[in-house]
Amino acid sequence: MEHGADAQFLEVLLLLGGGIVAGTLFKRIGLGTVLGYLFAGIAMGPLLGLISGGEEILHIGELGVVFLLFIIGLELKLSRLWTLRRQIFGLGAAQVVVTGAALAALLWWLVFPGGAAIVIGFGFALSSTAFGLQLLEEAGETNTRHGQAGFSILLFQDLAVVPLLAVIPFLAPYSNDASIKPMEVAISLGALVGLIAAGRWLLNPLFRIMASAGAREVMLGAALFVVLGSAMLMAIAGFSMAMGAFIAGVLLAESSYRHELEANIEPFRGLLLGLFFIGVGLSIDLQVLTEDWMIILLAAPLLMIVKSVFIYSLARAFGEGHDTAMRIAGLLAQAGEFGFVLFSAAAADRIFPQSTSSLLIAITTLTMMLTPLSTTLATYLLGRKDEEEDEMEEDFEGAGSDVLLIGFSRFGQIVAQVLLSSGIDVTILDSSAERIRTATRFGFRIYFGSGMRKEVLEASGIRHAKLVAVCTNKKETTDRVVDLIRSEFPNVNLYVRAYDRAHALSLRARGVDYEIRETVESALSFGNATLTSLGVEEELAREIVADVRKRDTARLKLQEAEGYSAGADMVTTKVVAPEPLVKPHPALQAVDKAGDGSEGGSDLFDDQAPIRRRRGRFLRSRRTQIKEPVAGRPDPLRS
Repeated sequence: MEHGADAQFLEVLLLLGGGIVAGTLFKRIGLGTVLGYLFAGIAMGPLLGLISGGEEILHIGELGVVFLLFIIGLELKLSRLWTLRRQIFGLGAAQVVVTGAALAALLWWLVFPGGAAIVIGFGFALSSTAFGLQLLEEAGETNTRHGQAGFSILLFQDLAVVPLLAVIPFLAPYSNDASIKPMEVAISLGALVGLIAAGRWLLNPLFRIMASAGAREVMLGAALFVVLGSAMLMAIAGFSMAMGAFIAGVLLAESSYRHELEANIEPFRGLLLGLFFIGVGLSIDLQVLTEDWMIILLAAPLLMIVKSVFIYSLARAFGEGHDTAMRIAGLLAQAGEFGFVLFSAAAADRIFPQSTSSLLIAITTLTMMLTPLSTTLATYLLGRKDEEEDEMEEDFEGAGSDVLLIGFSRFGQIVAQVLLSSGIDVTILDSSAERIRTATRFGFRIYFGSGMRKEVLEASGIRHAKLVAVCTNKKETTDRVVDLIRSEFPNVNLYVRAYDRAHALSLRARGVDYEIRETVESALSFGNATLTSLGVEEELAREIVADVRKRDTARLKLQEAEGYSAGADMVTTKVVAPEPLVKPHPALQAVDKAGDGSEGGSDLFDDQAPIRRRRGRFLRSRRTQIKEPVAGRPDPLRS
């Protein structure tokens, strides 16, 4: 038992090590990690025999596709899906029906009987969701026109798997017992309705409770439970697991917790998707390759050429440009992982022998391996893409906000109101479940998550933001957020709320683009109101406040250069108040002078002499009204 456990542990290490080495190497030479994972699987499995059980690993790796579809669903609101309906149910449906029917007719004309030709034709018409979406993500083309058209086709293909699997029993040689069972249909529809209802009314309260607990591992467990639970429910109902996860993601797309969910799921998605590609390489049957290598080598590129022609023609017919259609064709030319499922099911129903299924799987695998090369070839033939033509009119919801605002306490709320009132697109991130619940009632687009986590920042769209506003309460939290952003996203414009003067100087040293102490402007406004209530003319009050603001700014610059103790003489003009019913202090008389710099503070501010003269006249006019000595002022050095 112990020896078996050690062997399994060694296989896990080999999988991780091989994937790391091959993925890094192939990424460095420009072929992408997908091809690297495939090569690692072939090397460790069929070639060297270090790892067995490729099919089991492939089944585990399929969870990567499940997580990938969940994350894609999180980025798509129902309204966004509605805008893509023409591509999904138009171009996507046409691709499956036309390509599948054409391939089936060609296979029937060549050698295969009718039932087998239909299964193989439509199985080859399906493309690889895992390969297509991974390549788009690596190239940063998910939001481009060809990227979203490709996604729409892949989404409809996932929907088409369900009826295709349902048709297989009717195509079997002995299909007399095959029939549509009303109970099974009812169970499938009930599961779908149940998932939609749970996503609509149960998931948000569930995550609100989890967030209130303040335990990150609880949120992680809840995220995994939702993804795997929805996938399993749809699998039981006869749908694909990936489709169940996608539906759950779409239902949570408008949730305040979507960014936290995406950040939690992303590491599992990447790891399991890499495992899926390694499993594809491990599952290749060398015996089939050696016996039918000529058929495989001819059939795989021929299939890709035929599919490319059909996909290109259909894309053009649906109004896509030449470049976009070429890129879609290069991206979806391969056969997909759902073909494995269809071919295996057809072999089990004796539509064709198991040896034919192995041959078809080998052809499918080779087309997958050639996919990175086909996309590279399409890019090479077209040259550099025309970014103006390739951009989508509308980006994924939440991924392209102009401003990412971190922290939605009182300070952040006012900042958000100013920005939103100006029509600025703002994504708000906060870690308080209570604040999120309150803010969503007022229509704010606010999400649950910590700004101290890189993956949360990325999921919140920091790479697309023009500016990041850090409005967190605690200066320790602010410092950690600023340090992370400056380290991982050095080019973003960073505006930060400072706690006090010392914190403001610390933030300047960290290289923020703008900082402001949280109380300085409110204190100046308060002082202005105090002056006017005491009888100071409004214009003079504004000038005095502007003078204080100017000296404070200059002092901050001096402290930044010379240290915290610099600029003490710039705090006040040192106007001394008169004692009650006595002759004014001589210092007051200096205020009436032309401002020669001998009194009233630093000579840096001689241009403020008119303000000092008017202020002195105001004080003399009120000296008979003062009944009590003026209390001593607090030390302003730490304001």
